[in-house]
Amino acid sequence: IADLDVYDGGPRGVSRFADVVVLSVHYRQAPENKFPAAHDDAVAAYKWALANAQSIGGDPRKVAVMGESAGGNLAINVSIAARDQGLQAPMHQVLVYPLVGNDLNNESYVENATAKPLNKPMIEWFVKHTFASEAETADPRVNVVGAADLSRLPSSTVITAEIDPLRTEGQQLAEKLEAAGNDVRHKTFNGSTHEFFGMGLVVPDAALAQNLAAHDLKKAFGTAILPI
Repeated sequence: IADLDVYDGGPRGVSRFADVVVLSVHYRQAPENKFPAAHDDAVAAYKWALANAQSIGGDPRKVAVMGESAGGNLAINVSIAARDQGLQAPMHQVLVYPLVGNDLNNESYVENATAKPLNKPMIEWFVKHTFASEAETADPRVNVVGAADLSRLPSSTVITAEIDPLRTEGQQLAEKLEAAGNDVRHKTFNGSTHEFFGMGLVVPDAALAQNLAAHDLKKAFGTAILPI
């Protein structure tokens, strides 16, 4: 569901705060294009960015990845693919309430089973339409927190929302990234819901979250550090 226009606020806010070029990438979606089509598209887009960053005003030596929700899953999988395929590694990854587990009965799923705008029945619907079978959710690209090799990955900013079924797996991801020896900053925004990140013009915590992401990107790129 959704598209680049729906998620435009987050990338624009981070671009403004961090003074960086942002490439927003669409990808093939289910049910017409089932797993792993989106993952293949994300890696292809990253390779394109490395080869063409200069043509859009970017620095090919300073490339990072960022994603919200399912996009957070794609972002970390790009970092993993870069490591495994011997590609230039992203300098940083910003993972905003990432979808990185397959346990639909964890603490935050129980607490937020009927939450808005994202809840358990919606995730169950997504699973049904995204995968050829439920068994595919055990794939390390899906169950990142339970099955993926998280060693030797870029520094990470993990942002989670309190009122969100994905909160627990995001917190677990931050813990496991750190346990694997990576540099991680994690913050949960209390009182916020899934999708809040792009609402920086009207939601103060969204602006703070965008500023946090921008700060960490600038730090990774070696540019001026914003006050935060």
